[in-house]
Amino acid sequence: MKELPQILNALDRVPPGGAVLATLVKVEGSSYRRPGARLLLLADGRHMGSISGGCLEDDVITHAREVLANGMAKTITYDTTTENDLVWGVGLGCHGVVHVLIEKLPSQPVWADALRENFRRRMATELAIVWRGPAGTPLGTHLANALPALPPTTEVFRQIVSPPVALVIFGAGDDAQPLVRFAKELGWQVTIVDPRPAFATSERFPEADTVIVARPDEAPARLALGADTLAVIMTHHYHHDLPLLRALLPRPLAYLGLLGPKKRAEKILSDLAADGLAITPAMRTRLHAPVGLDLGADHPGEVALAILAEMKATLAGRDARPLRERGRPIHAE
Repeated sequence: MKELPQILNALDRVPPGGAVLATLVKVEGSSYRRPGARLLLLADGRHMGSISGGCLEDDVITHAREVLANGMAKTITYDTTTENDLVWGVGLGCHGVVHVLIEKLPSQPVWADALRENFRRRMATELAIVWRGPAGTPLGTHLANALPALPPTTEVFRQIVSPPVALVIFGAGDDAQPLVRFAKELGWQVTIVDPRPAFATSERFPEADTVIVARPDEAPARLALGADTLAVIMTHHYHHDLPLLRALLPRPLAYLGLLGPKKRAEKILSDLAADGLAITPAMRTRLHAPVGLDLGADHPGEVALAILAEMKATLAGRDARPLRERGRPIHAE
């Protein structure tokens, strides 16, 4: 969820008066957002995140102000299944029932501190959100392993929160700039690597989380490249791509892409094989070369869109076909 890192940052600097968190805890039918979506309201009026496509936020914020004032958590239910819904408007489009827990947060939520640390360590965190129960049941967000004893009829939404997607971009040319911007818009953690100090700078990539100056033969060893890492090679230099691909191909990365024509990619693979690298079918399947979806991309922004779209489809295990051709629901029930 993109908003969680933003919410954690905001909780580091909560203004006087506190903060209220709204969490989408259950969906029956269709909904723009899925359970786990969140909206944070600060006492100074600022808010971030969302629990719908924009149709419910104003009402959620109204309820959040009440919770901010009285400190009493509550669950709100929105039923958008009828076209005659006079409250939410005709033809809202979701046709579902959504349940939203609204809670006032303590000054230093334990679960927020754990999330920050686990994000840093790139570990998952299990949260348990108590959202409905018998009278007197304390509603709110907890770490799953610290959930207090609850009545058997209590309803709890459990969520595994993974760290932000990690994207490493090898190459700091101008075409990497829109890729960084788009990835940050998705809430991803982005690292830029390039051997040229004049190119790999925070001034050229202000949105990047990390900018590293390193030679191609040493760069992979300096990075924590796990099975959840996305990597794309776009140096535009054959002699840079060769050592990078040699180091990255054997790694079980979540995604590995190479910019450039297919013939160029085959030439690099052929040279690596001639140099002794045993290139397995699994390696070839894992390598996206040319990188990106066939969107008819031309300029750098369009290429970045094609690359990000393919990465997202790969992460989600989807084939990137048009939704109108999908025979099953968009979201798992």
